[in-house]
Amino acid sequence: MVQLVMKAFMILVGVMLSGLLISTVVAVNAADSSFTQADRDRIIRMEDRMTRMEDGLKALNQRLDDNLKAINQRIDDSLKAINQRIDATNQRIDDLKGVIYVLISVTMSSVLVIVGFILWDRRTTLAPVVRTTKELEARTERLELIIKEKAEKDPELKEALRHAGLL
Repeated sequence: MVQLVMKAFMILVGVMLSGLLISTVVAVNAADSSFTQADRDRIIRMEDRMTRMEDGLKALNQRLDDNLKAINQRIDDSLKAINQRIDATNQRIDDLKGVIYVLISVTMSSVLVIVGFILWDRRTTLAPVVRTTKELEARTERLELIIKEKAEKDPELKEALRHAGLL
């Protein structure tokens, strides 16, 4: 953008100087048709001024280019620093994700271990109760058979069992 402005300025200055030179030549021709030494010296001074202005504009353009390069370098350095910070932040986030995955895994493993322990404990606790219950049921059936056989021989016992609803 700055370069475009400078080029436009150089063109404008060149046009102005050319116009000034042409107007001088036309004025000289209108006043006097002869080309004098003063006219020649004036043109040489004008060319010298134009050359100095062009050199000044080139120097100015060079300084602007150097400043633009320096600004671009600073911007690049700032963007690199920002990218490094973003990368560091992303690395921290990835590390936190890893920690969260580990914590979730540990929690789930703990829950599964507790559920497994509960099932194992329930089985080991209920196994003796189930065995004792089966033994008692077997004894009860044998006692019922014995009592029924005895009730067949004893009418009072038979009446008592009917009254209790066991026969």
